[in-house]
Amino acid sequence: MKKLIFLLLVVTIGFSCSDELTDLNIDTQNPTVVPTAALLTNAQVALMDFVVDQNVNRNNFRLWSQMWSQTTYPDESNYDLINRDVNGFTYARLYSTVLMDLDSARASVKNIPLISDAEKAANEAVITVMEVYAYSLLVDIFGDVPYSEALDFENPTPAYDDDKEIYYDLLEKLDSAIPSLTGNTLELGDVIYGGDVSLWRKFANSLKLRMAIRIADSDDTKAAALVTEATTDGVFTSSADDFKIQYLDGTPNTHPLWVTLIQSGRSDYVASNTIADYMNGLNDPRRAFYFKDLDSIGQVVGGVYGASNAYPPNSKPGAIQEGKTRIGTALSYVEVEFLLADAAERWGGGASAQSHYNAGVTTSILNWGVAGGQDASVMAAAAAAYLLQPNVDYTTAPGSWKEKIAMQKWLALYDQGFEAWSTYRLYDAPVMNVAAGANTLPPTRYTYPFSEYTLNETSVKAAGSAIGGDDLFSKVFWDVN
Repeated sequence: MKKLIFLLLVVTIGFSCSDELTDLNIDTQNPTVVPTAALLTNAQVALMDFVVDQNVNRNNFRLWSQMWSQTTYPDESNYDLINRDVNGFTYARLYSTVLMDLDSARASVKNIPLISDAEKAANEAVITVMEVYAYSLLVDIFGDVPYSEALDFENPTPAYDDDKEIYYDLLEKLDSAIPSLTGNTLELGDVIYGGDVSLWRKFANSLKLRMAIRIADSDDTKAAALVTEATTDGVFTSSADDFKIQYLDGTPNTHPLWVTLIQSGRSDYVASNTIADYMNGLNDPRRAFYFKDLDSIGQVVGGVYGASNAYPPNSKPGAIQEGKTRIGTALSYVEVEFLLADAAERWGGGASAQSHYNAGVTTSILNWGVAGGQDASVMAAAAAAYLLQPNVDYTTAPGSWKEKIAMQKWLALYDQGFEAWSTYRLYDAPVMNVAAGANTLPPTRYTYPFSEYTLNETSVKAAGSAIGGDDLFSKVFWDVN
């Protein structure tokens, strides 16, 4: 099993030498029973690696959200999933690794000795929340996917479930898990929150908030109720709550971007002209932290999106993103503030949309500046000045409230490529460039993997038909604009 940050050694505990003949039948390298800690840790690391990565074979959301452009080989910037089987990798990572390990961990929890029923319930609830997150990613990426018949070895051709029905069932599972996330500290391989159940509860509610805003355009009443439930029980209140993982100095536990940008020795990525033009136009104080090799007046030089760009003259991903031991984040307090701004516009109540918008922008600028070695007070002043600009000030920025939130949320989610792409799909904003090669705007979903047409043809064809065609520009159920 790959990249267990700690506790991997527990896999082999108990497998010692013996003179007994029966011991010769034990495969000590591949134990038939894997401890819960190892399963949970592996699922967490595999999930976080997938979300924070940028690798042409595995995850191209930083490209699809037009944060980066490519140099020599721009196929992925032109939305090619097939040549490198990126959609196939996504299926394999989320189903075969993350969800299978979580499913096995759930069965294992029931047999853990010396912990109370409440502690078992808390551990099972954590597993449920992670399963909800993983399945929500699959729906957000593909639309209809295997769900009710998934993970069954005796059924190699599972049916695809309706994406809306899956989402609503996932929300019910969150509701069933949240009450058990109380009063206990986990000690079972949790490399995300270190066993702090109260933080898992905040994450569960913040995930509910994200999913609520996803469905708000298609089901206003349900979304409003979900937001009330999530905020009443408690969502993220600072960046300390973020759903994140701390990477380590030693291979293979380094941040995936370090592998892509430094260890590979390649020069594949430059700033996209899409984000360069927006940040330069807004005098964004994060430019020097998002990118390096700015021009003489501190502006980002962006490569044409979808074209083969020369490496030297363009700005590159910044030094912060080259760090081995960076934190990788999948759901952040910054994102939560923009979700709350959206909720305030739709349904009112609580703090104003502007205050949440300001908090999201300010926290993003502070976090990047401090990570880049700047004093917090200096960055706070920079954030305040940025928010006073007419094109940034919530009361005067151009466009509808959705366009205002989308612009600043997309910019703030520079290091969360999947959510940046999802923000574009949800709001149809900000305006993206047409890819130079594909001559299209960003797609709205992944197509299904080729392997599904080989191994599960009837089900995948039915799914494609149900979603309006297995096409890059068919839409998941919540994308109604």
